[in-house]
Amino acid sequence: MSVSELLSMYRDGELDLHPEFQRFFRWTDEQKSRLIESLILGIPIPPIFVSEREDSKWDVIDGLQRLSTILELMGELVDEEGRRKPPLMLLQTHYLPDLESRYWVHEEENSSLPESVRIKIKRARLDINIVKSTSDTDVKYEVFQRLNKGGASATEQEIRNCLLVMSNRGYFNWIQHLSKSEAFKQTLSLTERAVEEAFDIELVCRLLIFSRKEVEELQRLDELGAYLNREAVSQARDKNFPFELMEFTFNQTFSYLAEHLQENAFRRYSTQSGRYVGPLLVSIYEVVAVGLANRLQGGASLPPSREFLDRHQKLWSELGQKKFVGSGVRASTRVPETVRFGREWVQV
Repeated sequence: MSVSELLSMYRDGELDLHPEFQRFFRWTDEQKSRLIESLILGIPIPPIFVSEREDSKWDVIDGLQRLSTILELMGELVDEEGRRKPPLMLLQTHYLPDLESRYWVHEEENSSLPESVRIKIKRARLDINIVKSTSDTDVKYEVFQRLNKGGASATEQEIRNCLLVMSNRGYFNWIQHLSKSEAFKQTLSLTERAVEEAFDIELVCRLLIFSRKEVEELQRLDELGAYLNREAVSQARDKNFPFELMEFTFNQTFSYLAEHLQENAFRRYSTQSGRYVGPLLVSIYEVVAVGLANRLQGGASLPPSREFLDRHQKLWSELGQKKFVGSGVRASTRVPETVRFGREWVQV
């Protein structure tokens, strides 16, 4: 299809680029300019993959940055609020240095792309592949992974976020809302980069999934990423998902931990120095947060704070000796054991 045809579909709402995805895939202006250079020179670019919905409209599942870059150049790209983004200003490229500081159209003629170049871009043709089997979550995930080939890499959770938006935007907005809880953020003390890569949302997903599963089911877990994909999408599509109970459980768990431990909630306690040390440990998160959430879901109250704090300081002395939290242990091996350990640990 030509760029003009795709632009027409985009304007008519028949081509959904999911503007929510733009935060997950980060191309620099240099990468964007190189793509435009390829179009002008007629250099083939990788095909676009779309999923045809029941209403015959297309969801873009691979090629988001390529199409977004072209639309941004033309001043047609809109953000999540439906506002047009500022037109892209190009940078000079290896073969076309004259692209520097050029716009699609600008009030100063010398800053506009020549009309002949604009026509060439509009006539450029892109290969479009329609993926028919995207009801299979793993197929969608594999296709999304191709986005990493063209530039900035997306993390597993960023790709998972895209799947959730496509499955149920309301569910995705809800887990985003949970991740912004002040109590939750106080217990994690994540780096800015970890938040940018959506690790906080991944931790929300882990709690929502692991706290509701039987240990026996988790023991059948093979690859953690694929499992989280399936279960998160399953929750997003579940019309009977207990949102109120899970939000109550989440808020109670992290309010309790923030009040008594703050950023130490998931760090190890050093008996030698008599203080908490090191970064957040996922194994401790799976024991403490998931364990408390499961306890609350079962109708029990939170444990007395004095006893809990005393036991929390002794946790790593016991947990750190377990083979399932040692270096090199696969997450699929660790998770069933940390969840089992946590459910027993919070009951004492």
